[in-house]
Amino acid sequence: MKIKIISLGGTTEKGYEALCTEYYKRLGNGTVEIRDLKPEPLSADPSQTEIKNALEKEADRILAEIPRQYYVFAMCVEGKQPSSEELAEMLENAALSGKSGAAFIIGSSYGLSDRVKKAADYRMSLSRLTLPHKLARLVLSEAIYRAFEINKGSRYHK
Repeated sequence: MKIKIISLGGTTEKGYEALCTEYYKRLGNGTVEIRDLKPEPLSADPSQTEIKNALEKEADRILAEIPRQYYVFAMCVEGKQPSSEELAEMLENAALSGKSGAAFIIGSSYGLSDRVKKAADYRMSLSRLTLPHKLARLVLSEAIYRAFEINKGSRYHK
């Protein structure tokens, strides 16, 4: 199963990127595709209307990046917090139902538009804590790797 991480903002610190890359490498070449998109520019103190408009513009670009036949996870604060085993089961069930991959969408600092959330198959949260973007991507990368290892029956997840 292919994995695509669509992220607004990306990670610019080499340490975080190196750790994420290690998990992608363990999964095998070509398994994970990263697509970093630039967040819409906002004023220093944006109004709710400005934020909503920016999220809608970002939604257009996000939705254009989602491959057909992918199971879509929207990373959002109101999402469910699955266990590692539950995430592994979701990925396995998606593959068994004919999905060729899974897309994980990490929004900008103001989150995701409702349109993106509605397009998702599953709304997922990594934690009730607020995580910096780069840390959220690292935690997600490890969670995906762990799910693959659970499905392989490896001893990584004890």
